[in-house]
Amino acid sequence: MNETVPSVEVDSPLLDSAEPEMNGWLHRYERVVGPDTLRALEAIARRLKGHRIVMVNTTKTGGGVAEILHRLVVILNELGVPTTWEVMEGDDRFFGVTKKIHNALHGHSETLTAEDREIYMERTRREAQRLALDGDLILIHDPQPAGLIALRRAPGQRWVWRCHIDLSSRDPDHWEFLRPSVCQYDASIFSAIEFVPPLPIPTYLVPPSIDPFSAKNRDMEQEEVSSIMERLDLPRRGPWVTQISRFDRIKDPIGVIEAFRMVRARRRARLLLAGGGASDDPEGAQVLAEVREGAAKVKDVTVLELPPGSDVEINALQRASAVVMQKSLREGFALTVSEALWKRRAVVASAVGGIPLQVLHERTGLLSRSIEGAALQTIRLLDNSDLRHELGAEGHAHVRDNFLHTREVRDYLAVFTSLL
Repeated sequence: MNETVPSVEVDSPLLDSAEPEMNGWLHRYERVVGPDTLRALEAIARRLKGHRIVMVNTTKTGGGVAEILHRLVVILNELGVPTTWEVMEGDDRFFGVTKKIHNALHGHSETLTAEDREIYMERTRREAQRLALDGDLILIHDPQPAGLIALRRAPGQRWVWRCHIDLSSRDPDHWEFLRPSVCQYDASIFSAIEFVPPLPIPTYLVPPSIDPFSAKNRDMEQEEVSSIMERLDLPRRGPWVTQISRFDRIKDPIGVIEAFRMVRARRRARLLLAGGGASDDPEGAQVLAEVREGAAKVKDVTVLELPPGSDVEINALQRASAVVMQKSLREGFALTVSEALWKRRAVVASAVGGIPLQVLHERTGLLSRSIEGAALQTIRLLDNSDLRHELGAEGHAHVRDNFLHTREVRDYLAVFTSLL
């Protein structure tokens, strides 16, 4: 296994026109990561001169992959590596099948029927005709577009499959459906070594990353935080315990409510469950209804549905929180953890997937393995402001050193360089 050590022509959808001018975006990082990091990036990028990257996923808004691509495409172009971003489209039937595959790869067994397989392949055939996959370096994100390679690979191209999912408990039937396509790639990328299944192609490890200058992560004065809390009709008086995630059973929002019930029996606090959905996740509305029903049974619980583009609001909500939770049952990485750590928040999170890469127990945050454990760790943090401050400071430094976009761009450039 090969391991990397820890993309102007811009055709990326929905680059935020409200953001500052993109020219020179990369050089904002100099004051955070230092000039040597930027010089190293420029040196690697020069080795890809004359090549062009195409990124492909299935949603332009909602979810961590889309958030990352919005910035990575810009940075790669600024480095002189022409990069475009294609979004594979689908209907409810296709995304219903891919959601089933997603859940099964996370360990929730569901039958993959012959009709499911045909729906997946029919959409893949249609999108293979539409998408502009004319670069020589193609980076496909996750299972939904994985089958494109069999229909569109051209001579001289290098294709890489980037899996953001934890496959350690994968359903064998669903994986065997995808595996023949994955084996056609020149390489694969995973977020952690525990996720990697046996494959006959080189495998690289590239954890996801965040942008410290995005609306979701930029510095924010307390006056702005208070103003946003007031606009959202959220009481200033806390302390707030917050989980921000899309409404998905894998994120275990019902488990968060149960943990808070135990916290609330012993300490005065408020719980906020905030999030939205993604265009390729058809289960979000049903899960949100279940969460609202559960929240109505516990005192001081607020459920807040956020529309797409609520990055400033998410920034403020995390900064207003004494404790940020991420009680996932399965997890590819959970960028919300790095986002909270970057803001120097104290984090209680499940010891699953890529979370332990971010939360180093007792150093950058606290890990838990049960509802009871999450409750006890939350109480511990509510009772100890010094511990919250210490963990928050260490968490910020850990994200700076390991989980910013400059590191992820470097890793992708290194993967393509090795293939060329």
